[in-house]
Amino acid sequence: MGATFREILSNPEISERWQKVKAFFFLRESTYDMTSRCNLECEGCYYYKGDKHHVKDERNPDKWRALIEAEKERGITFVVLAGAEPGLVPDLCRTCFEIIPRGCIASNGMRPIPEEIGYRIHISVWGDDDESRLFRGRPCLDQQLEFFKGDPRAVFVYTFTKRNIDQVDTEVKRIADAGGKVTFNTFSPPVGYWGELTLTGEAFHRVRDKMLGMLDRYPEAVLYSAYSAEVHTDPERSLYQRFGCPYPRRNPDTRYGLGRTFRQYRSDLTWDRAASCCVPDTDCDGCRHYAAGSAIVTARMTRHVDSELSFKKWLDYVDVYLAVWVQGYEKSKNLYG
Repeated sequence: MGATFREILSNPEISERWQKVKAFFFLRESTYDMTSRCNLECEGCYYYKGDKHHVKDERNPDKWRALIEAEKERGITFVVLAGAEPGLVPDLCRTCFEIIPRGCIASNGMRPIPEEIGYRIHISVWGDDDESRLFRGRPCLDQQLEFFKGDPRAVFVYTFTKRNIDQVDTEVKRIADAGGKVTFNTFSPPVGYWGELTLTGEAFHRVRDKMLGMLDRYPEAVLYSAYSAEVHTDPERSLYQRFGCPYPRRNPDTRYGLGRTFRQYRSDLTWDRAASCCVPDTDCDGCRHYAAGSAIVTARMTRHVDSELSFKKWLDYVDVYLAVWVQGYEKSKNLYG
């Protein structure tokens, strides 16, 4: 028989961390495609799969203001601004921030984002300059660092693919030497993608070793945990296969949680519940995406309360999630690993 939750919380270290992360359980997210335009052409981009980009962008800030005000009234407390490239429409991002001041912008980092927009900014990194030139059309990191070096909003998201596993050493060093923060993503193929970026078999073990190595080498720069590495590099099971998924695309229940509150708006301000997901048009059976895990794993607390060790892993994961996504939240030392 496992320990009770009360017994687990009798550990002062665990209780303190639980109170820290519990204070953010009020967060309720939805995502918003700010524009269908982009200044890069990346292979394996989920945005240009499906039909969500076949819309006419709404550029009127008054209509965006009305939408975000309605979202706030609906109970949304955290916005994720994404799409193709939200950095191309800073005026609309600013409008969102003025109404709901907690959120994150998913950006390729090739345009500066005005300082007064106080969201977390996730900047995508796909390997070294040669790799970026091949799969994104141009080298990116020098310009990303030029725009965001020293910016407390910025988190550089290194996405592991089958090709760039060993490149992480040089790229994380470049970011860490510039004083930046780094977290990790695992390439999750869009539906129907069979290109050479897809991770398979032994590659997942290599990715996990690299994640843990970077965490050990750059503890001040890398926002990650051993349990994060474990669940995002499981070679046998995607996040959906391991934990299920609370997003509406896979969750028919409209009574509770994300099934009730989450919406994924397109750049014309419409949304479709059947397609609503944090990374729409990703193949669920291959999804190990960091954004998906931020909801999927954190929503499965009850699966992690059978022992102190299991709950420590979960607390580490949630601590990483909050440090990566919430501006001003400071990551604590990992409890496990």
